[in-house]
Amino acid sequence: MIKGLEFLSTLIGQKVNRETHAGHCVACLDPRARDGLCTGCRTDLPYNRWHCRQCALPLAIPSALMTCGECLAAPPPYSHTAAPWRYQFPVDAMITRYKYNGQRKFVRPLIAGLTDDLAQRHQDRPELLIPAPMHGRRRRVRGFNQAEDIAEHLSRHLDIPWNPRLIRRVRNVRPQRELGREERLANLQGVFTVTGNVSGRVAVVDDVITTGATVRALAQVLLDAGASDVQVWALARTPG
Repeated sequence: MIKGLEFLSTLIGQKVNRETHAGHCVACLDPRARDGLCTGCRTDLPYNRWHCRQCALPLAIPSALMTCGECLAAPPPYSHTAAPWRYQFPVDAMITRYKYNGQRKFVRPLIAGLTDDLAQRHQDRPELLIPAPMHGRRRRVRGFNQAEDIAEHLSRHLDIPWNPRLIRRVRNVRPQRELGREERLANLQGVFTVTGNVSGRVAVVDDVITTGATVRALAQVLLDAGASDVQVWALARTPG
């Protein structure tokens, strides 16, 4: 089942996704797929069952507190995070094929799963979805902003408006993973600017939350611009 994705991931440059017929599992090619995955491959996805209730950092065991050490030491400016999966195989391979090879079939099951997860939540639903912005230079290289793809799908299926132009990334920065915590925060100073009016509850939408510094910065500029509450919605959260 899922091992088929590892095999497919070695076939960069071949038109594997074009040969996968509609209704087939993107991982093992089983013809009995739903939203792009068969039952077996869907069960094998690393569900983010135990996690920090604020930043969705995966936790090793369930805890009565369910808040990670970093959120206790420095509470983020957003209220909570929805990230159904851990960024581990095969989720990491599926998102990578999507982001860097433009193969959307691999991420559609994850977007559908996030949509289903959020559809069951009725309290504190945001009034606006805001995709994490991408610097223009990087967007030209990649050809699309994956956060906008996800936000558009969620908007259409959850009946929540979205705005891809409310926040702009005004400069490129060093990759966050190369930096320590204080450096990450300093690296993002002045990176984002709000271009319009903000009010009420909003959700920042992205594909993966890694260090968490980017969504912290986005949430803060939205609160400073007038938002009453900021949530974070993503496909996956890195283990640490």
